[in-house]
Amino acid sequence: MKNLRLMEASDQIALLFVILFGALMLVSLGAFLYSLRERGESNSPEAVANWRRFKRDLSGVWVGSMVFWAAWVSGPVGATLLFGVLSFLALREFITLMHTRRADHRSLILAFFVLLPLQYMLVGTRHFDVFSVLIPVYGFLAIPVVAALADDPARFLERNAKIQWGIMVCVYGLSHGPALLLLDFKGYEGRGAFLLFFLVMVVGIGQIVQEVASRSLRSRPLVRRISRSFSLRAWGLGLAAAALSGALLYWITPFKAGQALVMAAIAAAAGSMGGLVMKALKRDAGVVYWGNLSSITGAVGLLDRIAVLCFAAPVFFHSVRWYFKVNV
Repeated sequence: MKNLRLMEASDQIALLFVILFGALMLVSLGAFLYSLRERGESNSPEAVANWRRFKRDLSGVWVGSMVFWAAWVSGPVGATLLFGVLSFLALREFITLMHTRRADHRSLILAFFVLLPLQYMLVGTRHFDVFSVLIPVYGFLAIPVVAALADDPARFLERNAKIQWGIMVCVYGLSHGPALLLLDFKGYEGRGAFLLFFLVMVVGIGQIVQEVASRSLRSRPLVRRISRSFSLRAWGLGLAAAALSGALLYWITPFKAGQALVMAAIAAAAGSMGGLVMKALKRDAGVVYWGNLSSITGAVGLLDRIAVLCFAAPVFFHSVRWYFKVNV
């Protein structure tokens, strides 16, 4: 541990990716060998469905890891551009499933070609105070004004609320990913990649444990019409697992063990509740996945992969900034 702390920041992050991709390769190899063994055996439909779900989740982890690596390798400018493209694609998936009218075209142009690039420009230049309020204040006021100028009052509130909500999740929420990469603590400069890795790990572990617990434990669904797998017991176990993993990973962050535990619990709670909200939106839209099965992720819609992070990232980012009084 002492030797690790004496390494340069770039060497530490490079070692992180070696460990990450090495673990993924081992898991992928094990999955391949398992598929060869099971290919000749007759499996139940449930086992086949579980295997497909595992392969889908594994491919999602690979995609997320490659995006994470590309964001670090490309530097601050490249990371900002990369996440900007992801926001554009996610917002497109969201808007495609929402009911819009011709009069909404001006609002959509404002969202895609003004607010989105301006938000990421503020991130790249580290104007965090302005970037924190651009969309929830100025963007939310500008969109209904532009919509009103289109002279179409039909379902005005509903239409504008959907566009505002899409921008909030797909642009504002996701833009906090590169913001974490650029966030510098005193004595922790150049190690923002560890903060993003910490966030992704604790949120991912919390989601996995919650999903496994919901299938293995007999518990009453809390919101049956939205998600039959969401229960207080499973949610609590996922939160506990995320908090414990955060405490174990404290050494890669500027936090102490207790602080890391609390920060991990906050991020995991925000992510799991965000996932529930996105399920409610999909129920309302009458779809199972955002986008098509053949979308960019190779499995389900891009927004399905990043929705939890879109909720967890801003809560984690601002909690860290406010508690540790980080100004830039």
